[in-house]
Amino acid sequence: MLKRNEEAGVRAVSPTLEITDITGEARALPDFADHERVVAGRDSARGLTAIVAIHSTVLGPALGGTRVWPYAGFDEALTDVLRLSHGMTNKAAISGLPLGGGKAVIIADARAGKPRAMLEAYGEMLATLRDVYVTAEDVGMSLADADFLHTLTPNVTGTTAGGSGNPSPVTAEGTFLGLRAAVRHRLGREDLAGIRVAVQGLGAVGWALCERLHAAGAALTVTDIDSTRVEAAATEFGARKAGPDAILAAEADVLAPCALGGVLSERTIPALEAKVVAGSANNQLARPEDARRLADRGILYAPDYVINAGGLINVAAELSPGGYDRDAAMAKVATIPDTLDEIFRRAAETGATTAEIADAIAAERIAAARSA
Repeated sequence: MLKRNEEAGVRAVSPTLEITDITGEARALPDFADHERVVAGRDSARGLTAIVAIHSTVLGPALGGTRVWPYAGFDEALTDVLRLSHGMTNKAAISGLPLGGGKAVIIADARAGKPRAMLEAYGEMLATLRDVYVTAEDVGMSLADADFLHTLTPNVTGTTAGGSGNPSPVTAEGTFLGLRAAVRHRLGREDLAGIRVAVQGLGAVGWALCERLHAAGAALTVTDIDSTRVEAAATEFGARKAGPDAILAAEADVLAPCALGGVLSERTIPALEAKVVAGSANNQLARPEDARRLADRGILYAPDYVINAGGLINVAAELSPGGYDRDAAMAKVATIPDTLDEIFRRAAETGATTAEIADAIAAERIAAARSA
């Protein structure tokens, strides 16, 4: 259990909000990955416990969404935010964006409501990081929440206040294009008619992905922790229903993880029926070595931070000198299949996993920027 350091790095931002630099404590964790800075914000009076992890600012300010989730404890939240933040660095680099990677989590149950006072405290925390970290929506953080935070501090993207709005449909579009590229590479099919896709998670991105897949003629099997959304998908898309524990082993050509991470592991990979894994969830691999387990089974893995980069590309466009240009943003999202094609080709030529190739490309771009 990490313990708060009262001696160093603790400062009061308001009468109730304290921000603590916990970089030193986080360094001891396996997923630290050389983060530049990790801070915790605590405001018991307003119900806030939050962590912001800034992995890298080599390419530019760190950009990454804020996730609101009822973690079992602070340590679980810290591990998740470190992994997510590291992934954002790679996502920005491999997408050719002049941005670094960061992420934030708030320990709370969004389904129980997000008190305005809690968001106010979080907005005050964000304001202290305005020069190094920019946030946006994520799981549990709505467009309305982002709009409110933007009234408190400017380092919030994906808003309706002159911004690009909800990034989820754009994430879904990039995921759809990447899934189609993976099917072409592994299954030799140029279209998705009759292709069986198992979709895990029917949130904003998962649902929008199902809409695109259904329109393209794919046969869907779906699951979600919210049974009403599963029933709606069965009605709307003619989808087969599966239990949350059964979806990974569903009879499918493609598995599309679109919920939380860590679903592909030593335990679950042997049961997969799909020949392609292509979904929008972050950190789909429980551990890096799981990429090799997929490859050894002949399963083509579309690295998550490559295929799901559409939302990041979209909100990043708000930070360009000329302001947000949707056509330019969507044109860049349309290059996601090209990046995946390069990854798939290099993996086939070298015998490395697709995850290893993606990491190498991201590292090459970061190293070039550091040298420059």
